[in-house]
This record gives sequence, C-alpha cells and structure tokens, in this order.
Amino acid sequence: MNRTPESPRPAAVRISSAPEQLAGLTPLLETARAAVGDVPALLELAKTAAEEAPKPGQGRTAYLWEILASVTAVDVAAGRAIEPHLDAAAILAQAAQAAQAVPNVPDLPTFNGHTFAGAWGVFAAEAAGLRLHATTADGSFLLHGAKPWCSLAPELDHAVVTAHLDDGGRAAFAVDLHAPGVSFDDPLWTSHGMREIPSGTVHFDAVPAVPLGDAGWYYRRPGFAWGGMGVAACWLGGAVAVARGFKAALLTAAAGGRDPDQLALASLGEIDRTLTALGGYLAWTAGRIDAGELSDTGAWSEALRIRGNVASAVERIQALVSQNLGPAPLAFDPVYGKRMADLSLYIRQHHGMRDDAQLGALTLKGDHPW
Repeated sequence: MNRTPESPRPAAVRISSAPEQLAGLTPLLETARAAVGDVPALLELAKTAAEEAPKPGQGRTAYLWEILASVTAVDVAAGRAIEPHLDAAAILAQAAQAAQAVPNVPDLPTFNGHTFAGAWGVFAAEAAGLRLHATTADGSFLLHGAKPWCSLAPELDHAVVTAHLDDGGRAAFAVDLHAPGVSFDDPLWTSHGMREIPSGTVHFDAVPAVPLGDAGWYYRRPGFAWGGMGVAACWLGGAVAVARGFKAALLTAAAGGRDPDQLALASLGEIDRTLTALGGYLAWTAGRIDAGELSDTGAWSEALRIRGNVASAVERIQALVSQNLGPAPLAFDPVYGKRMADLSLYIRQHHGMRDDAQLGALTLKGDHPW
C-alpha cells in the first residue's frame, strides 16, 4: 500500500488527551495504514477500534473523537469505514441501557437475547421514491421496502436501520444483513472519492428486525447528536491530514532551496489557528457531554454548530492548500489525490445552509449561548 510520504509513522490527532495516552493509538494507526484500500481489512480495523474506543458520554468522549480523527488522518476512507461501526455499538448500548435490558453492556452488546457480532453499519438516510416500513407480526417486527445510501452493505453483517411505522412515526431496528429477504442493488459507484466504500440501496422483504427503543427514540436520544459530532471529528482528522501534507510540502521545498513566500506562510498560519480553535471547541464540547450538560436540550444545536464549523474549515483548508500547491500533487501524488477526493465527498454529508437554517430556527427560539 502507498505510505504517506510526509508521515513515516502515523501520528494521532490530539483534542485533549495526554501525549502518552495518544501514543497508545500507534498500533491501531499502523494497522489503518496497512489496510488502506482493503475493505475486509478496514472492517477488521473497525472491530479492533470498537474494542479500544469508549462510548460517548461515559467520561472519555474526547478520546473517542481522537480515535476517529486519528484514523481518518491516516486515510479518510478508513475513518469512514470505522465510524458507523462505533456509532452502531453506541446506539445498541444506549438502547440496552434505556430498556434496562443489560446492566453492563459490552462493546458489541447482546440486546434482548439477540447477539450481534461482526461488522456493523448505520442506515438512516431517506430518498424520494424509497421507503422502508416496519410491520408487526405475532409480536415481532418485519421490514419491507428499500433503504438508500447504505455504505458497504453487502460486506457488513448487521446494521441499525430506521423504518417508518404504521402510525406515521419512525423507529430504529437492528437487522441481520445475511437474513433471507435481504438483497443489494449494484450501486454503480463512479465516484473517484471513497472508491472502496460504495453506497447503494438495500431491499428488505419481510426481514425480521429487533426494535431499538420506541417510536422516535432514535432521534430523541442525545446520542443522535453525539454521533453527528463524531462524524465531524472524522472530518477534522481529514483536514489535519491535508494540513500536515501542506506543511511537509513547504519543508521539502525549503530543503530544496525554495522558501515559502508570504502567501504560503499566511495560508499555513490561517490553517493553524483554524485547527487549533476547532480542537479546543471539540475538547470543550466533549467535556460538556461527559459532564451531562448535553444530555437533553441543546445537544442538537451544539452538533449543528460543530458540524458546520468543521465542514467550513475543511473546505477552506482544502482550498488554501490546493491554491498553494497547484495541480501537480492532484496529478501525480496518489495519496494527496485520494485524500482530497475522499474528503470532498465525505464532507457532503453536511447539508450546508439547510443545516444552518435548522440552527437558525433553534437560535430564534433562544437556544444559543450568547
């Protein structure tokens, strides 16, 4: 596999943990680098990461985000592969705790007598013309219909999916993706970004599913917002990788006799203050989550702020670096080209001004810190 030339050993992304704690991530990050482009290896990486990662809201949220950011800084697609698995583990744990079904929930829990192991996804997207419906039969739930944007679905073992109910609400379910009645469309993935993580449609024909909470629980729980912040931590890791590559390119050029000009230095300075501010913001927010301050109202507003700020920063950093380095690395450096393409696609999970409109509506109601 290609190794990032500017980073002989992958370095962790620090949010608030002590350096010695982050040093313990080195084996995981070395494994991530070796797994680049290898989907089965990436899914094994996800399971390994789940063994090391704490759950959000349990006192070490910043460390969870450092794991997500650090793996994504090694390879953006690797971060994209592990994040849903860790999110699914958190969702299952939260559902079990809410139901008081399991007093001490392990990393991949047993829920209501059902054991779920293997690699997991979280499929909650909706699309026009596609609908997943949950019906009851003899006290059990069956899934009927289709779910879009299901990344790596044929390679996974289980998933948390959201489905519509007869009363018009929606609920979350755990489902076995190897069960009879599950089928997968060929996603016809043409993107240069996330080539190894295609997203397609999954069809369900009377597939048994285990409910996770009641109607609306998936969206009401504070973990919904916390999971959205975890995705932003991945985006931050991708931005850090772009910044590290830019710094390395400037040092390489200087070693060859071409010192960076004022524009390059100004760009690097802007990148530094942006990433430093974001790291501080995530550290502060993780502390609030662990202190129970974002367990109810305000969690989603904070998620929108974090996601919006990180998304804007990613796009700004990509633009600054691309303008300074020009077309050469896009044309000739496969690691740089992959990173920029992967990150550009990943960041589109943010909905831009539509998410800002959500935040504006909450702000108008008084949900703001100022």
